[in-house]
Amino acid sequence: MRNHVQNTMLTKNRFLFIAWCIVASFGAYFSMYAFRKPFITGLYEGMYLWGMDYKSILIIAQVLGYMISKFTGIKVISELKPSQRIKLIIGLILFAELTLLGFGLLPYPYNFVFLFFNGLPLGMVWGIVFSFLEGRKFTEVLIFGLSISVIIASGLLKTIYLQVLEWFPWIPEFWMPFTIGALFLPLFIVFVWMLSVIPAPTEEDVTLRTERIPMNRSRKVKTFRFFSFGMIGMVLIYALLLTMRDFRDNFSVEIWNEIDPDWEKSVLSITELISGVTVLVLISLLSLIKNNKIGFWATSALVAIGLFGLGLSTYLYEAGVLSPFYWMVFLGIGLFMAYTPIQTVFFDRMLALYKFRANAGFFIYICDSIGYLGSVSLLMYKSFFMQDLNWHHLLVNFSYGVAIFGLLFLVIAMNHFRRINSRGVVRKSQNYLTAFESGS
Repeated sequence: MRNHVQNTMLTKNRFLFIAWCIVASFGAYFSMYAFRKPFITGLYEGMYLWGMDYKSILIIAQVLGYMISKFTGIKVISELKPSQRIKLIIGLILFAELTLLGFGLLPYPYNFVFLFFNGLPLGMVWGIVFSFLEGRKFTEVLIFGLSISVIIASGLLKTIYLQVLEWFPWIPEFWMPFTIGALFLPLFIVFVWMLSVIPAPTEEDVTLRTERIPMNRSRKVKTFRFFSFGMIGMVLIYALLLTMRDFRDNFSVEIWNEIDPDWEKSVLSITELISGVTVLVLISLLSLIKNNKIGFWATSALVAIGLFGLGLSTYLYEAGVLSPFYWMVFLGIGLFMAYTPIQTVFFDRMLALYKFRANAGFFIYICDSIGYLGSVSLLMYKSFFMQDLNWHHLLVNFSYGVAIFGLLFLVIAMNHFRRINSRGVVRKSQNYLTAFESGS
């Protein structure tokens, strides 16, 4: 009865609905990071395995599990029914916390195995949270909380980790991840409950953004074939951005040690907060664009500006114009200005423009799976073949590479979308899916 009343209030009050969705999605996904990222803040000094420093082993193990989770999510998230969401997301987090318990219990150098299992459930949490928000009239605003949690959670949780360690210095390094997860578990349950009472999309939402439905194998194959080269181009861009994002995040402590030996722990959250708020205000403004064609191209323009910003900010840093602090700020703005629109609203607008009954999670998890494959590959290559290259020089080179190749892939992808628009494929797509719905 109480949930019904709250559901009715959210349906009738637009501002309450928006605020509720932002808080619920931010809190749920931020809490997820408490089960995934805190171990990265540890240094694990003097620990090695197979000739590699142990921290690299831990990161590779977890990212490998996370990558497998993303590939699994292509099926699980795209086929997920609304009634299955809450049980699945709670089960995933509880399993992740149990793996962190194992990480603390099993001694070095064998406990890295538990971080592989820790990554296996967590890669699907984002898709579940996003499924509550996509296909809405105000999706660009609703994803503010989810997106800013992606941007700031890791840096803020590193700060929390260091603060908790300062308060309780007797907690062993291998037990800190479980401790942080236990602190956030009650909060996670509260935010998941908030997600559970979010009402389904309205008729107006469906009219403006098309109905979002679970996808069977046949629908996924036909949908991917239709978007073909444009989709492939966006996957490649996203893979580059995600790999760079993960590298910058996983080794942020090491990077800061090289570029500014006197840095303070608060800088990890401050730089990400500035980047996150700047980018998400811009993305939220896209909700003012009701025309899906204009909204689609405006989203693409944000991606282009972000890619260009990666190269420009790095050039200015190397030229001595930007200090290390402002380089990391502007690098973060450029990175997330390109990355976040693809992760959140690009495919939502694409489905709305072409009137496809599908879900954006299918496309996003294809991007994520390939992106994390790149992230794992880079980590392994760095560990085995680039051990003498320092962290910040690799970030500099990465910034230039992502800017150049990302813009090239974007031109190719957007040219594909431009050509199918010019041939009147919006009408063709409607006929295509009408025939598909009828089974012909």
